[in-house]
Amino acid sequence: MPDNGRSRIWLWIVIGGGAFFLFVLAVFTLVYITLRTGDQTSALGSFGDKIGVVDLEGVIITPSVVVPQLKKFAEDDSIKAIILHVNSPGGGVAASEEIYREVKRIRDDKKKRVVASIETLGASGAYYISCATDKIYADNGSIVGSIGVISEWVNYGDLLHWAKLKDITMKAGEFKDTGSPTRDMTPAEKEYLQSLIDNMHTQFIQAVADGRKAKFDDIKAIANGKVWTGEQALSMKLIDQVGDFQTAVDETAKAVGIKGEPVLVHPEKERKTVLDLLFGDVSEWLPTREKLLEQHMNFYYLWK
Repeated sequence: MPDNGRSRIWLWIVIGGGAFFLFVLAVFTLVYITLRTGDQTSALGSFGDKIGVVDLEGVIITPSVVVPQLKKFAEDDSIKAIILHVNSPGGGVAASEEIYREVKRIRDDKKKRVVASIETLGASGAYYISCATDKIYADNGSIVGSIGVISEWVNYGDLLHWAKLKDITMKAGEFKDTGSPTRDMTPAEKEYLQSLIDNMHTQFIQAVADGRKAKFDDIKAIANGKVWTGEQALSMKLIDQVGDFQTAVDETAKAVGIKGEPVLVHPEKERKTVLDLLFGDVSEWLPTREKLLEQHMNFYYLWK
């Protein structure tokens, strides 16, 4: 066969293959969008009273996802209650506190029932937030507690010395570079940071005491960073009931007067990239602020 004929065949194969791939991708995209739109419409457009479900999962770095979801459900009159589905080791102090305060506002100001259902893990900042709800459920084997504060970072001063590199820092204010990873802290700096950590710890203890309707000193006596199983936490009155997510749904529905099976509404989760569309959620393979957590000095309600 002449070379021109072979070239044309290969050209048509490439064009046909590319067209087929684009066709399959277009069909897949259309089906994917249709299913997502259908799910969202069926939940939001269905008749009857609904329960909003907000997932609190993973390390809590920012309130920018959970707080808007809570606000949306709080303003929707068809949402009669909110379940915070918890599976988190906690996270940043300020981020945890912002979510805690939003839950408390919904409960106290909006008078809308909010409950926490702890799945595998509801520790530290996640437990802090759970204490703002009307009721806390956990499984027997759930991990609960870790009332404490942690701050840690890497000191690479010896590495700089070995590599014959020098850190140059200019500052105004004795404590401006406290926690610098290039040198050891002075006793005064350690005392200063410890005072911050102690103050945050006191705030945590007070939040738990308020939420659990307990005495401050009683919570302080167990606020040593330990975690407990759901079964143990029940006897310590750190949770209200041993029960799974379905138990939380059924009992919450009864508490707010919903008869029959309630409609559960989940916030829409968007997948924004082509990789997500083709291969699912690829975020776990990509570097994130959570994965770089230990590279910065900060304060955390975090169980590690």
